[in-house]
Amino acid sequence: MKPSLPPPTAQELAHSAQLVALLRAEMAAQGPMPFSRFMERCLYAPGLGYYSAGRIKFGAAGDFVTAPELGSLFAQCIADALIPCLRELGPEADFCELGGGSGAFAEVAMLAFVEAGVLPRRYRILEPSADLRERQQERLREALSTELFARLQWLDRPPEESWSGVLFANEVIDALPATRFTIRDGEVFEEHVSVDESGRFVICDRPADTLVAGAVRHVERDLGREFDEGYRSEILAQLPYWMQAVLGSLGSGIAMFVDYGYPRAEFYRAERNDGTLVCHYRHRAHADALAWPGLQDITAFVDFTALAEAGNHAGFELVGYAAQAQLLIACGLAQRFERARIDADEATAYGLAQQVKRLTLPGEMGEKFQAMILARNIPPAALPAGLASISLARRL
Repeated sequence: MKPSLPPPTAQELAHSAQLVALLRAEMAAQGPMPFSRFMERCLYAPGLGYYSAGRIKFGAAGDFVTAPELGSLFAQCIADALIPCLRELGPEADFCELGGGSGAFAEVAMLAFVEAGVLPRRYRILEPSADLRERQQERLREALSTELFARLQWLDRPPEESWSGVLFANEVIDALPATRFTIRDGEVFEEHVSVDESGRFVICDRPADTLVAGAVRHVERDLGREFDEGYRSEILAQLPYWMQAVLGSLGSGIAMFVDYGYPRAEFYRAERNDGTLVCHYRHRAHADALAWPGLQDITAFVDFTALAEAGNHAGFELVGYAAQAQLLIACGLAQRFERARIDADEATAYGLAQQVKRLTLPGEMGEKFQAMILARNIPPAALPAGLASISLARRL
């Protein structure tokens, strides 16, 4: 146990022990487990994984805070950015949010669409977690009118039928199960998790399969250099296939991804030789992904160059890439802030100012978080206003 982390309760430890037993049983039957599989089980194992169990994840009572949880400004600005696309595509357009969190984004976005007179035909939330889905439904049923709530639809998997509209994902890519790789004697090895003699989880490396090795060599070719001996990092070898599954049926529209990450050249800097993996537990960040399975979030930063490549592979054009601060400012953050502050009391005004700081300051979310916009079969008028002037796509 790490002394800097508050200890779990007895009930939490008992919950984690159930997942630990499940993981050990799989390792006993199949041998060392790829880290990506370990991460997937820790986050999504039915009833036991971090996102599948009932513990609060978001906000002050959880382990971390996402932009929609800070207040309404983030969702209002993102909705404003995407309204031109919904207006261009007309009343048959849908809005699809990947991973609805607490439902905070959907609540504010729907009201912003009403304000603009551009309601999507359906607001779909692709949410694999039964626990989070229940929380979202409870919140939105209370917050929205019966008419607006009737437009909401929860999905277990991406739409298979062709559709048009907008897909939005905030802090989704970082939670995809990441492969950890390393270089040994010039060869690509993949990080696995096994059990030592005392029953503890430990890391071991095994030769990478063709998919992972090929993905690593592609990155090396794109960077124009080979990784140093012992270099260790993350890669999403399955990202092109995931992107095709998520975006393949979107015939015309926009996909926007907001997440923390870097362009490839920065992601794989030589000095960043142990990757970007980070765990969140009760608002503390640390690097021990093997601690307390099921009780902590496990994430990795996003290689936005890989995200753009996967979008192109799925038939989408990269139309914008910018720091979150620049995108929100271009989409009217200052105007939204001033409108909200007009009739606000002192405490509310202070809270709004704190939102702006958290969303835009470089040391907060402003530059750490990036936004990428992909488009297919829509005219330039349907893109967010001012996007061309702030795009940093050349950095990819």
